[in-house]
Amino acid sequence: MAVAFLLYVIAEVAAIWAVGSLVGVLGTIALLIAGAFVGSWLARREGAKAMRAFVTKAQSGRPADKELTDGMLIAVGGILIMVPGFVSDLLGLFVLLPPSRALVRRWWLRRAEKRAIKFANTRRGPVMVVDSEVVAEDPRPTNHPVIEGRIVEG
Repeated sequence: MAVAFLLYVIAEVAAIWAVGSLVGVLGTIALLIAGAFVGSWLARREGAKAMRAFVTKAQSGRPADKELTDGMLIAVGGILIMVPGFVSDLLGLFVLLPPSRALVRRWWLRRAEKRAIKFANTRRGPVMVVDSEVVAEDPRPTNHPVIEGRIVEG
């Protein structure tokens, strides 16, 4: 994690240095400020869309997992755009735009599902759900209760 952060900082400094050498110091500062304003406007617009979609789905009684994930990704994109730097602006813009956000959402949900299964299996062992009931009458001559049911493994 520390290596990734160090690489990010190096990429940001290199990007600011490159843009600064092309347009100058004042141009670079103006681009960073303009990026923050445009990004915050885009995040607000996309966030309002995601909120309306969530409310519509929730009122219809259908699961709104896609809309919740979109809201989370829009928040992450907005934060990335507000962080000064061109690399974070590009990453934030990538997460904020709907076509690329759909790609990030699919990747994120697959990753979360794999991690949840891995965590459940390493923490408690394999997950097993038993759907059963205890039958009162025992037709066999034993004193143990009979449990009828099926085992569903996940």
